[in-house]
Amino acid sequence: MINEADIAQQAGVPIATWRRRDAPAFRQHVPTLFPDSRVLVYDLAQAQAHLDGRPIPALPTREHPDDLLNDEEAAALLDVAASTVRAYATQGYLPPGTTVYSLRLWARRDVEKRRNAPPRQGKGGGRPPGTGNGPLKAHAYEGDPRLRTATEALETAEDVPRTRLAAALAAQYGGSTRTWERLLAQAHRSSPSR
Repeated sequence: MINEADIAQQAGVPIATWRRRDAPAFRQHVPTLFPDSRVLVYDLAQAQAHLDGRPIPALPTREHPDDLLNDEEAAALLDVAASTVRAYATQGYLPPGTTVYSLRLWARRDVEKRRNAPPRQGKGGGRPPGTGNGPLKAHAYEGDPRLRTATEALETAEDVPRTRLAAALAAQYGGSTRTWERLLAQAHRSSPSR
């Protein structure tokens, strides 16, 4: 890939002169690689052939795993918005990509790998709901031995605020105060006297 500033440098003229004098003819003969992009970049072999006065070689028509795709092309392949592609790269669902001439590009193989990953969340696609080892839990703390401790604490310390009780349980048994608050809330919901 090459941009117009580097083409002007190879031609030995300032970029302003090249854009005014040479760019219109160049752009007519050498297509930009990303037509919808505000950044104009060209195939290096095609640009060099035009500068040397040789026939412009055709770009390969077959897709290759090493092809570099911009966010719009990657979005079309994934059937999402371009902003989603950029978010995927930020969140790790796609590699960060390569920045060339201020264009963020991704290898076709990485985009296809993301497209072919199983659906759901997570980098590997995740597990579809309901396909675990047995029935789903009634609540997050079902079977947790701390739930019995939380239930007993609620029964014996009726007048103590839950936040203070959770802090005392966290200090005594370990874990975070917030976790014990959740356990106490679940114990309260599960209480038969409720």
